[in-house]
Amino acid sequence: KGHENKQLVWPKHSVNLPLQTIFYGAPGTGKSHEIDGKTNDDNSIRTTFHPDTDYATFVGAYKPMMDAVEEYALDATGKTHQVVYPNDKKSIVYKYEPQVFLKAYVEAWKRYLNKQEGEEDNYYLVIEEINRGNCAQIFGDLFQLLDRENDGYSSYAISPESAITKYLAEDAQSADGTKFSDLEFSDVTKKRGDVEKIIATAGDLKAGKRLVLPPNLHIWATMNTSDQSLFPIDSAFKRRWDWKYMPIKYDNNDWKIVLGDMEYSWTAFQKEINKRIYDATNSEDKQMGDWFVRAEANKISESLLLNKIVFYLWNDVFKDED
Repeated sequence: KGHENKQLVWPKHSVNLPLQTIFYGAPGTGKSHEIDGKTNDDNSIRTTFHPDTDYATFVGAYKPMMDAVEEYALDATGKTHQVVYPNDKKSIVYKYEPQVFLKAYVEAWKRYLNKQEGEEDNYYLVIEEINRGNCAQIFGDLFQLLDRENDGYSSYAISPESAITKYLAEDAQSADGTKFSDLEFSDVTKKRGDVEKIIATAGDLKAGKRLVLPPNLHIWATMNTSDQSLFPIDSAFKRRWDWKYMPIKYDNNDWKIVLGDMEYSWTAFQKEINKRIYDATNSEDKQMGDWFVRAEANKISESLLLNKIVFYLWNDVFKDED
């Protein structure tokens, strides 16, 4: 009241916490669907962890690829000139190939620094099945960047390997072709007691000598609790994430299991089976979520019941039970 004529000044970025979230729950509880409702093809990039995922496939690495040959020779006057081959002769060369993390890093910084009034600048790195990969190996020194404060920036900067520095300084581009090295950075500072400390200068950020996650970069992941034994996530890694439990809602009340001429309620079956799973395992991890199967025209066939549901119960839930 009394401020009707004053201009509202919005912050450059409206923080949408939590920035780092793991959506977890039983299979079929809609974890990926929850993320899909908040992201789209324009503002996100997605990957899936598996046992062979490593730092190189998550961040980037030098890879062999075909490229035009560039050779030089001396002409009769002693001057150097490029030899032009017919038919675009190509050979195998090694180039740095960025993967999802670096692509998200470049795109998020570009959107954050070049945001126009009224634009949404959030960018999402989505990791499906995060616990199916060895997170300590995959993230490597990037682990330090996950420690973030209320302003959204990483609490600490890291000095990346020389290949990443060279890529960011020379080749990195956002989706619209904006060069990373053309962005106008500012120093990133942190309050350490009563002292304001620069953790990364604008010049070091632009040159790729220091890495800091920007406030608009969200890292969201999914985790099936029934798969958590693949690669246990250590407590230091867990502390750097917010966790959102996805419960079983029993929403698909119109689904039917069709066996010959008989129809049975999927929800009634689901509730009874989940009760028996809990009684046998003392855990909700292996219970079946609403979307454990995909009904066709709201009907679950005998084949789907047998080959997916019963097989799962026999092979993954009750195989060690009497």
